Amino acid sequence: MKIETILAHAGLCTDSTTGAISTPIYQTATFRHPALGVSTGFDYSRTINPTRLALENVIAELESGDRGFAFASGMAAISAVLMMFKSGDHLIVSDDLYGGTYRIFEKSFRQFGLSVTYADTTDPGAVRDAVIPGKTRAVFIETPTNPLMKITDLEEAIEFAHQKGMLAVVDNTFMTPYLQRPLEFGADIVVHSGTKFLGGHNDVLAGAVVARSEELSERIGFIQNATGGVLGPQDSWLLLRGLKTLALRLEKQQENAQAVARWLDRNDKIKKVHYPGLPGHPGHSVQRKQSSGFGAMLSFRVPDASWAERIINRVKVITFAESLGGVESLITYPVRQTHGDIPVEMREKIGVTDDLLRLSVGIEHADDLICDLEQAMAAE
Repeated sequence: MKIETILAHAGLCTDSTTGAISTPIYQTATFRHPALGVSTGFDYSRTINPTRLALENVIAELESGDRGFAFASGMAAISAVLMMFKSGDHLIVSDDLYGGTYRIFEKSFRQFGLSVTYADTTDPGAVRDAVIPGKTRAVFIETPTNPLMKITDLEEAIEFAHQKGMLAVVDNTFMTPYLQRPLEFGADIVVHSGTKFLGGHNDVLAGAVVARSEELSERIGFIQNATGGVLGPQDSWLLLRGLKTLALRLEKQQENAQAVARWLDRNDKIKKVHYPGLPGHPGHSVQRKQSSGFGAMLSFRVPDASWAERIINRVKVITFAESLGGVESLITYPVRQTHGDIPVEMREKIGVTDDLLRLSVGIEHADDLICDLEQAMAAE
């Protein structure tokens, strides 16, 4: 089936007893066994819950993976993946990445002996130079990156990782499986913040992991059950409902993002626009090769920090808030919000400066978004 059909049918008729069109919310912690030694396949919701299982199955199908796993947040999902490694292991990580991911590497896992080198994964030479023989176990890639929208060539990076005996882990939050499926390029693990585009309505916290092989699925499944950071049945149901409209939402959001990016790119007040859908974007051709679209995220640089504050305080249609991927357009100030935990010197080195704003484009009319930005930038 085409991906649009898989999405529309997410959780469809999973209850064979009643034939319910919508997956029921199995709000239960435990399950009755018919007799000693006889199981229905369910015993305790930390291990497996029917609502969560329906979600995990569709996520695995969407990403072309072996198994999917739903977690309580995107950070819980990444934590589970990092628990696969041990003290002394080394990872190469995209240098331009979500601040929460940086924080968990530096403040949570480094104390347990997991070391990290942040490298420009769009540059094969930088990745090659970051390898520590005998210690580097994985490459962790964001593409597009957050917030500068840098594009890593997945095929190239994954092939290199496997040549060196490393795992390839890809954060696919910005693209979603509707636009990009890293496992089909050979990636071993894909992670998502389901809070974002998968849910799509800014009403649920969720994370997801999809593994390509049975062996990796077993390892992640053990960690999920042992540590217990699972997604509850109510939130699993909300994420299933959000998935049903993912294709429709993203098509409209991409269309709007393209229009807004072109307008910003022509605006003489804007110093730089980061959006892979613009032909001049450094990763444009790679993105065309490995994805079916350019997504709904962009960032742009204004003349200085005072301009950033002016725009944030004056937008009316666009909402100043953290997060992304919902039907509502949100504007974020990375240096003070999403990337505040990254040291200043590292932020400035990669280009996350105090004149940068990030925009998650929603499903409103593009003209209203452009007019809103125009009035916010107008002279006093």
